[in-house]
Amino acid sequence: MPRLTDARKELRRAQITEAAVRCFSRNGLERTSIADITAESGLSTGSIYAHYRNKADLVQASAHAVLAKRAEALGAYARSDTPPDPDELLARLIAGIDPVEARVGVQTWGEATNNPAIHDIVVATIDGMRAMVHDSVTAWLVKVEHVEPAEAAERADPIAHRVQSLYLAHLLYTALQSPAEETAS
Repeated sequence: MPRLTDARKELRRAQITEAAVRCFSRNGLERTSIADITAESGLSTGSIYAHYRNKADLVQASAHAVLAKRAEALGAYARSDTPPDPDELLARLIAGIDPVEARVGVQTWGEATNNPAIHDIVVATIDGMRAMVHDSVTAWLVKVEHVEPAEAAERADPIAHRVQSLYLAHLLYTALQSPAEETAS
């Protein structure tokens, strides 16, 4: 049997992670089994375990995949000649919320209250996103508002905290919408 190239391994991991997110959204973290993810992905159980040790690894991969999407957008905003102001940044973040990912995110938060491994994943994900929001706000303060970089970084702290808090609140709101409300939005 031919060995998978690194690129093919990454595609396979993404296929598994996407299947896991769909299952987690539909069934919940606790009720989703590796068998469910196997069926959803169309791969063998052995293939799943060749890429992930357990369900916690899949939860972590899912969190990282969602964060990577946000990181790409936030990085582009920060690198822009005219980064968005905090209100526009929040509007763009909210517009990028996927209801399926929102449900998985909120379920993951709940699981984090009693599972130390998931807790660490959630904290790292939220901290990582807050840092990216901070960088984008700092870039806006420097490039648009013409604030000195050191002062901009300091002033960005409470602004980034508010943007992050409002984003997380909207993520929760989106997760609680019924599927009919999602299509009407």
